[in-house]
Amino acid sequence: MADILIEDALIVTIDTQRRIIRDGAIAIQGDRIIDVGKTTELRRRHTAGRLIHARDMVAMPGFIDTHVHTTEGARGFIPDDIQATPWAREWARELFAVLTPEEEYLLSLLVLAEALKTGTTTVCEAGTVKYVESLAQAAAELGLRCNVGRWTWDLPPLPESLRQTTDQALRSVEEIVRQYHGAANGRISAWVHLLGQGTYSKELIVGAKAIADQYEVGLNMHQSNVLEEVQEFEVQRGKPPIEYLADLGVLGRNVLLVHVVAVNDREVELLREHDVKVVHCVLTCLNLGYGATAIGRFPEMIEKGICVSLGCDGANCSSTFDMGRAIYCVAGIYKDRFRDRNYIPAELALEMATINGARALLMENEIGSIEIGKKADIVLFNTRRPEWLPIINVVNNLVYSADGKSVDTVLVDGRVVVEKGRLTMVDEESLYDRVKSLDWGRLLSERSGLPIKTRWPIV
Repeated sequence: MADILIEDALIVTIDTQRRIIRDGAIAIQGDRIIDVGKTTELRRRHTAGRLIHARDMVAMPGFIDTHVHTTEGARGFIPDDIQATPWAREWARELFAVLTPEEEYLLSLLVLAEALKTGTTTVCEAGTVKYVESLAQAAAELGLRCNVGRWTWDLPPLPESLRQTTDQALRSVEEIVRQYHGAANGRISAWVHLLGQGTYSKELIVGAKAIADQYEVGLNMHQSNVLEEVQEFEVQRGKPPIEYLADLGVLGRNVLLVHVVAVNDREVELLREHDVKVVHCVLTCLNLGYGATAIGRFPEMIEKGICVSLGCDGANCSSTFDMGRAIYCVAGIYKDRFRDRNYIPAELALEMATINGARALLMENEIGSIEIGKKADIVLFNTRRPEWLPIINVVNNLVYSADGKSVDTVLVDGRVVVEKGRLTMVDEESLYDRVKSLDWGRLLSERSGLPIKTRWPIV
């Protein structure tokens, strides 16, 4: 007997055959999918404790966001005229440094709630700076799947409150993996998260990779965001970053590099040779001006077989956690750059947000598609909306027309965590009231010393 039977859906499976099943059904037992097929067939094979009638709905594997910062300060604080390098070094790090545990918890709830309500069932939180426990608590309460860790470095001396020695940094990341990996009935995983971008000593990066290998988890960090950063790295260490990492022997299939905009041909080849995974935060590139369409090599990486997934990033760079917006952008901007509509077709953009995300997190056997034996992480989109109709090519509609606003139901581990567009595990109205009760701009400005800047007067 199944616990849940979803019936009469249009299912975009993203299985090995990339089947799209009309009048389809999904049988769930516990946290796993036990059957997928036509509704008429599954009704004969299964009885269920709960039926979810999904006529007029599209069923999809949940989106996998492989790069999120839940606590990058309050959304909209950093003005949009701050260039990429000072944005990171003079603004974002200062905001990370001044948050309290309660504020990290509230911001994590808010970000993860937005992700969940717009169809994301798994996120890789690229490293809170101080309070991993606040993030883990928020993820556990909401019921989504979350990879956690602490942003770690040993070279930058500022902010002073976040300064660490190499030994402290290594002890910290190992302790987090030991404490959180497998928490919340396995929904929470923990990796070794470094800040990256040349903020690590040789001893830290080599030690971090050793810890990741020892615990059979991933090593995640930002790398080669912008050309100026790479040029600075070359001056300091004598070679481009990816070549430097290759010479240290720390590249591998469990390494996830984020942004990776400013790389040369040799570095792309090294990424391929070592099966390194890459996260393209396309919305951040557009907001912060990283140069993805000018110098980025993401289409070339994909053509070489490198696993490229998508990330929404943070509340002051992409400023959204709706993966639908990232999928739309990545499917469009390279068509324009090359003036060729063959670049990043809709199907590939959708794969980047699902099965490629699963590969990036070393979970391709568990999530990323609707197949027997995989986790029951499923999203139902309501198609009784103008942007969805008519449905001739459902993938085109998903990528080019729809976004997270049409999400009706979300299941993670076979449990309904969003129903009729509302969270089931957390009181939304109470969360919004708690967030609105704080004067975020004033608090962050007073603690960090950063100004509140707006172009238009607020009266």
